[in-house]
Amino acid sequence: MRRFRRLRQTEEMRSFVRENRILPEDLIYPLFVYEGENWKEPIPSMPNIYQYSIDRIDEELDRVVDLGIPAILLFGIPAKKDECGSGAYDKDGITQRCIRHIKEKYPHLLVIADICLCEYTSHGHCGLVEDGHILNDATLPLLAKAAVTNADAGADIIAPSDMMDGRVAAIRKALDENGHPLVPILSYSAKGASAYYGPFRDAAGSAPHFGDRRSYQMDPSNAREAIREVQDDIDEGTDMVIVKPALAYLDIMKTVREKFLVPIVAYNVSGEYSMVKAAAANGWIDERRIVMENMISMKRAGADRIITYHALDIAGWLKEK
Repeated sequence: MRRFRRLRQTEEMRSFVRENRILPEDLIYPLFVYEGENWKEPIPSMPNIYQYSIDRIDEELDRVVDLGIPAILLFGIPAKKDECGSGAYDKDGITQRCIRHIKEKYPHLLVIADICLCEYTSHGHCGLVEDGHILNDATLPLLAKAAVTNADAGADIIAPSDMMDGRVAAIRKALDENGHPLVPILSYSAKGASAYYGPFRDAAGSAPHFGDRRSYQMDPSNAREAIREVQDDIDEGTDMVIVKPALAYLDIMKTVREKFLVPIVAYNVSGEYSMVKAAAANGWIDERRIVMENMISMKRAGADRIITYHALDIAGWLKEK
């Protein structure tokens, strides 16, 4: 008889042989910056998550730094939107101004700039629209311009989330030609057209006003397609890749880990977060144990880092322990 239980008898022994761990430095915390002043607005579908104006965002950033979380993922919510999403690439846009503020006050905090048009367009789509169609190639120069203005502002990492074909190559070329050859790209490479994004669209005001995003985000049914997407982004110059959502796509994450050597980031998305929070609020689950088990599942599947709205809770629990 093999005595597997020998290594499970005490917490000290279990910890000694534990294969995967979650540490504060594994975490990336998403933040929503809002155009305005003295603004801290709760997001009803995402308990304990808020929109902040720049003059109040330090309230959250202080917690991030104090808890040892090394990076944030920044989303901007502009005061005005237009058909071409000009706020996304305005050098004085809400995200660009926030990045300058963060890098001045928290120089060692890594700022990941999400690059997309959806929060900035009046129609809510991630690219330019003509006669109801999302234009791929015409969108690429705007994404590249957004990447450059965010890098100029001080972003440490550029993260294109739009899922337009060829956007990584366009962004890499623009960054290199504009003095940012050392700014890495973290591409949303395997991003499904998922129903799990609903609460995020409430937070960012980015729901499409017509149709949906299935013509450019991936069909959740297709695993082989995800591998092709990742391979193409690597060939175009991405330095790291995101698999999104995380929990329903762990099989894809595992396959990406087995096939590629680049760093992999799991995005534990808004719907996954909100479901846990809702169940915990009703007393149906042990929130801390469920959250940590979810995080471990992502690490076990191959994630090197995890973007999660639970980041502050997790880092706080680890500090208590």
